[in-house]
Amino acid sequence: MDHRSLHDHAHRIALELPFTEHCWPFGPEYDVFKVGGRIFMLTATVRGRALVNLKCDPQKSLLHQAIYRSIEPGYHMNKKHWITVVPGEDISVDLLAELIDDSWNLIVDKLSKKEQQRLRPRGFSALRDKCYRIFAPYLFSVIAVLFLHETHPQGVVNSEEEYGYRIGCLKALLHKGI
Repeated sequence: MDHRSLHDHAHRIALELPFTEHCWPFGPEYDVFKVGGRIFMLTATVRGRALVNLKCDPQKSLLHQAIYRSIEPGYHMNKKHWITVVPGEDISVDLLAELIDDSWNLIVDKLSKKEQQRLRPRGFSALRDKCYRIFAPYLFSVIAVLFLHETHPQGVVNSEEEYGYRIGCLKALLHKGI
């Protein structure tokens, strides 16, 4: 994904989410997207490079950074809870949509129950979805660590080719949303 399309897709995806507010509290060079008065996405161009900052679960953040070269710790944000997506071939529209949706949900989950009910459409926060948002990041992290660091019975680490294959499998699982 290139510089222009990264921002275009990010803006379109964010504005499709319910009750998203688009504003410019830090000046015209920073597009800020809020839900319930709290920031879930910030876009900017810094030194000619497009950036999309998103709230992210800390464990998922580390996993995304390990798998995707175009996902970095949050630029001028808390590096534990924010990621920055930059243009790159490894960023697809589906991945970007998933990251933005996760960021929106993380913010809404921290609001009061009354505010959550107002912001989420009826049926949006079914028990299954809530359980998935709570437990999936941990489950996927455990699976990823075990999958990537599996060794042969003699204790020899798998080859780089095998490691690359495993990274590809993990990317496919992330896109399917396990």
